[in-house]
Amino acid sequence: MVNRGCSLLFIIIYAFIFCFGFSKPQMVPAVYVFGDSLVDVGNNNFLPLSIAKANHPHYGIDFPTHKPTGRFSNGKNAADFIGEKLGLATSPPYLSLVSKANKNNASFMGGVSFASAGAGIFDGTDEIYRQSVPLTKQVDQFSTVHEEMTKEVGAAALQKHLSKSIFVVVIGSNDIFGYFQSSGLRKKNTPQQYVDSMASSLIVQLQRLYDGGGRKFEIVGVGEVGCCPALRLKNKTECVVEANYWAVKYNEGLQSMLKEWQLKNEGIVYSYFDTYAAIHHLVQAPASYGFTEVKAACCGLGELNARAPCLPLSNLCSNRQDHIFWDQFHPTEAASRIFTDEIFDGSSGYTSPINMRQLVTA
Repeated sequence: MVNRGCSLLFIIIYAFIFCFGFSKPQMVPAVYVFGDSLVDVGNNNFLPLSIAKANHPHYGIDFPTHKPTGRFSNGKNAADFIGEKLGLATSPPYLSLVSKANKNNASFMGGVSFASAGAGIFDGTDEIYRQSVPLTKQVDQFSTVHEEMTKEVGAAALQKHLSKSIFVVVIGSNDIFGYFQSSGLRKKNTPQQYVDSMASSLIVQLQRLYDGGGRKFEIVGVGEVGCCPALRLKNKTECVVEANYWAVKYNEGLQSMLKEWQLKNEGIVYSYFDTYAAIHHLVQAPASYGFTEVKAACCGLGELNARAPCLPLSNLCSNRQDHIFWDQFHPTEAASRIFTDEIFDGSSGYTSPINMRQLVTA
């Protein structure tokens, strides 16, 4: 005989779940994010001299608050979707946590984002944006956070916490852009020397994170940068083949170095996401994902909406769901969601040696 009290309680609980929903179970203790504008969730809002800011309309138009947040997107970006996949809130910007308003109440155990728009693997790639936090300084910031967390929970507990957390690294595009925009860099290095140096420099910073306790890494390769609206504009709306070629060469070199790095260090588990392949497939077969516009930005001015950044007076496409690109350089929320689905559950065509779901349980 069924207990009526239990049945009623079950119905109430089920109704509550159905109406209000619960977040997904938390899969890891925290996510620590390093990178550039593809995953910046507001750090650059705290850099007074930076012109690389997404703190004005039409940024954030499709975010839950419908307001700009510092994300270079019409809504959420990959950092948000990664958090959702893992059952976590988006890791907050480091600079917001150490701002005057939060300085005495900041906790870093739940995850932190150090990502900064304009940042590169190399220092100085942000010259045209005036101010950003390059990867070396982001890792410096993590070292500061590490000290604070050690004081909070002790070295042993922290090591256990960090070993199960995910370290997400999304960077490199600005270094590629910087090389092709700088005659000085091209005089100093051949393209091959430059991309090799990018990869080896990234490994140095990953090693620092490993030495600080990181064990599980999600590394995101450079995308098909020559096909973004800003570069298409310079090439009669077609992709810039040379930029794409060296993005591929960088990605190949990085994957080789990641394998060597893993062999040299005990306990490293990583997933590499081939952003280039994912974007290429999206551009080549947009209809299969619901996209109709692969060349133009949704928000901007002039040809391809790429003659100017997304500004309050810019043109704005009526349907953000059918554009791959939001502005001159960045994907729409819809495209970012697709990329994150591939990062998390992607096949060996996009992820290697494992995907993020497998990384979590490794």
